[in-house]
Amino acid sequence: MSGAAIVAEARRWIGTPYVHQASTRGAGTDCLGLLRGIWRAVLGAEPAPVPAYTPDWSEPSGDEVLMAACDRWLVRLPTGDGAEGTVLLFRMRPGSVAKHLGILVRAGGDASFIHAYSGHGVVESPLSEPWARRIAARFAFPERTV
Repeated sequence: MSGAAIVAEARRWIGTPYVHQASTRGAGTDCLGLLRGIWRAVLGAEPAPVPAYTPDWSEPSGDEVLMAACDRWLVRLPTGDGAEGTVLLFRMRPGSVAKHLGILVRAGGDASFIHAYSGHGVVESPLSEPWARRIAARFAFPERTV
């Protein structure tokens, strides 16, 4: 899957309001919904239904639910800068479960990523050091659906 195609689709979502559990460009989405919408646009139907989830994800149990889903449906990449279109999975606090997703737009000194952020909607943000140190894993979309 072309990183440029993934970034182009992610950019189409910029300005979409943040709505927990939603996945509709222009109407509302959260970070997982953004990833799901990009999947639908570039790969077709989603590979599995997404069960309901709370804003705290699996923090009370400590289960890495989102990490496991990414490992199941995406291709894990080695640590490093990544390339455009790379899926970034973040831990919002040290020691917590990974529960935020974004799409790498640019790597290197002026790195940025697109994500659906509570209170902001879908935005492109600099991948500054505070964000970069939260990256728990990097993934690529599969070449074709499973």
